[in-house]
Amino acid sequence: MLKKMAEEIYKGAHEFELSNRDKIYYPKSEYTKGEIIDYYEKNSEVMLPHLKDRPVTMLRFPNGIEDKKFFQKDAPDYFPEWIETVEIPKQEGGTTNYVICNNASTLVYLANQACITPHIWLSKKDKPDYPDRMIFDLDPSRDDFSEVKTAAKRIRELLEEQLKLPVFLMTTGSRGLHMVVPLKPEENFDEVRDFAWEIAKYLEDKFPKDYTTATRKNKRENKLFLDVARNGLGQTTVAPYAVRPLQGAPIATPIDWDELNSLDSAQKYNLKNIFKRLARKEDPWSKIAKKATTLKSAKETFSTMLKEKNKKAND
Repeated sequence: MLKKMAEEIYKGAHEFELSNRDKIYYPKSEYTKGEIIDYYEKNSEVMLPHLKDRPVTMLRFPNGIEDKKFFQKDAPDYFPEWIETVEIPKQEGGTTNYVICNNASTLVYLANQACITPHIWLSKKDKPDYPDRMIFDLDPSRDDFSEVKTAAKRIRELLEEQLKLPVFLMTTGSRGLHMVVPLKPEENFDEVRDFAWEIAKYLEDKFPKDYTTATRKNKRENKLFLDVARNGLGQTTVAPYAVRPLQGAPIATPIDWDELNSLDSAQKYNLKNIFKRLARKEDPWSKIAKKATTLKSAKETFSTMLKEKNKKAND
């Protein structure tokens, strides 16, 4: 546990000095670096299963969320030897030495290095080219969370009821929702991304006034953006239970589907209320890995759906 002593030493499985705990990270909310560190330490048991064996990209804010930030993939040379890393080849040559965060000491150490928001791969270190998650990022163009909820329900109907795929839901802690299908790591990123893209295009064609797959914001015409680009090798997503660099310190929070109707914002859960939630409710993603599936049957069903759609269009 963290010991608020004069020497500011973390007393976990590995000991190290904690620095500048009183530094303000969130000026308006007045949350400090120490409070971010304490959050990750206290919630490590819930959060770590979602990070286990996944390469981590660190989003660092040395002077708080209103100052300079940077993404860091390579573990610095000064990181202690006890922090696990994995070397993954770069497409342009060479390797990147990613942090693997499998214990509370590492999670707290990253927070002490001003990593407010860890991002993770959709694959694990043993099979980095084969994702075990397929993700749909629902990104609204307008400040209207009701359209995000409607989109989530429509996509769930397609994925779960028609294609028989399990779908898990998470608030992003920002503006939208993440919908995640747990997979057995049997297909590579290109195959998974291509299928996610076909799904997104199908929805765009079915609801042309509501959804878009246009990556450029000036092409979206206030439609909700169905973002599937994260389903690519080397791409990352915000880790479940990560704190976001927005005022109020909102937290990306897994939720059950029966909570969606009453949800009024993707920022509902934050540093102030997250532990009240966790005290009364089990992590909705605690059994996500047990629901892992393949895409073979879903692809066959979807292919039949497309043929029937095209046939009707041509009749």
